[in-house]
Amino acid sequence: MRLATAMAALMLAACQQAPAHKSDLASFAPPAQAGVRANLYQCEGCEAVSEADAATLTNSARIGPGIDRGPALAVDGVVYQSDGKTPAAGVIVYAYQTNAAGRYANGTAETLWSRRHGRLRGWIKTGPDGRYHYDTIKPAPYPNDTIPAHIHMTVLEPGKRPYWIDDIVFDGEFGVTPAYRRSMVNQGGTGIMPLRHDASGSAHVTRDIILERHPT
Repeated sequence: MRLATAMAALMLAACQQAPAHKSDLASFAPPAQAGVRANLYQCEGCEAVSEADAATLTNSARIGPGIDRGPALAVDGVVYQSDGKTPAAGVIVYAYQTNAAGRYANGTAETLWSRRHGRLRGWIKTGPDGRYHYDTIKPAPYPNDTIPAHIHMTVLEPGKRPYWIDDIVFDGEFGVTPAYRRSMVNQGGTGIMPLRHDASGSAHVTRDIILERHPT
C-alpha cells in the first residue's frame, strides 16, 4: 500500500510543470523588428498634422499668417524614404514654433492643438522630388529655460500613422550643448542644423528628413 502511494505521488509530481520564469517567457515573445523604433507612434499632438485639408497643400507654405515680427527665416529640405536616397512624395510635414518672445501665442479656438501650438504653425505636402519649403520667423527659446530655440515637426506618410521627428535647432546657438546633442535620437535624421545667411542678411536652414521604418 505504501509503495503504491509513493508511486502515485511520483507520477503526480512528474506531470506537474514548474511555473515559467520571465526569462523563459521572453524567449517566446516575438522579436522586435529590425530598424523600427518601439515608441514611434508615441506622439502627443501629432494628430494636428491632419488638421489641414491635404488636397489643398503644396510643397511650400508659410508658418503662421505672416504678421508676427521677428528675423525672417527660410526652412527647406528634401524628404527621403527610409533608404535615405529616394525622394518621398505625398508626405505632409506639419511644423509649429514659438514666436520671437519664446511663446506659443495667439492660437485659435478651433481645436486643442490650434490653441496649444499657437499661431505659428503650417503644413506642406511634398511633390515627386520630395522637396519642401517654409517661410517663417526665427523662433526664440522658452523664457527662463535652457532648451534651445527650435521648430517642432511631425510627418504623415500616405497610409501611415503620424510621428514626430527631431526638432530643428540651430547649431552653435544657445542651449545646443554637448548634453543636448547626446539626448537627440536622430528620429527622421538629425535636426541640429547650421544657420546660413545670404548676401541680403536673410537666414536659411536646411533640414532633410529621412522617414522612419514602420512595423509590418
